[in-house]
Amino acid sequence: MWLPAGPRRRVAAVHGDSPLPERLRFYDGWAAQYEEDVAALEYRAPSLAAASLASAFPAPPAGARLLDVACGTGLVARELHRRGFRCLHGVDGSAGMLERARSTGLYRELRRCVLGPEPLPAPAEHYDAVTVVGALGEGQVPSAAVTELLRVTKPGGFLCMTTRSDPSNLRYKAELEAALERLEAQGAWRKVLAQEVERWERATAEGDSTQGTGYISGVVYVYQKCPLSPLEEG
Repeated sequence: MWLPAGPRRRVAAVHGDSPLPERLRFYDGWAAQYEEDVAALEYRAPSLAAASLASAFPAPPAGARLLDVACGTGLVARELHRRGFRCLHGVDGSAGMLERARSTGLYRELRRCVLGPEPLPAPAEHYDAVTVVGALGEGQVPSAAVTELLRVTKPGGFLCMTTRSDPSNLRYKAELEAALERLEAQGAWRKVLAQEVERWERATAEGDSTQGTGYISGVVYVYQKCPLSPLEEG
């Protein structure tokens, strides 16, 4: 059974190649319906990412400072809070999404930032963990921006990222994984987890469906920043 036309159209629109200002205006207008739409999508990335990060975390996370990049309305924050994370900061490019995130009361700090064109508004080695869930994909955050995620993470800290594995995102996924592997080869971080998940979310196009299931697959990555990073030394 396919998604209703409205949510299908809105979800598909954010993965296009429209100019950045137009996409941000779209997100501002979508904020009020966003959670209803992703519920119809059966979007599992926030819970899967939060569970993966919590499993990797070596100590009780209540005091850990975490940055939720592309935080949207706060779906990831809700899942992290359930798993004991309390010191949450968030950034997003959409003022409308940030307004919704602020209403959750889960974030200690929220700031506007478009990752890729802009650096993250944080000093180096500031966070114990960084998440970016749902924004690493075609037409969204460029894969090269993972170095900026690494910059703001403390040595020994964790980074949790997700992307989709449907046909329309395979080129981006290959670029992203090449960037992740390059940084690991440089000794910047070590891979903790790369988990493929079959029923990631419902497909918005018949051609994206995995073997006619009506769903697409996705992947969760968790990396740990090495104590001495070549990027920092350079």
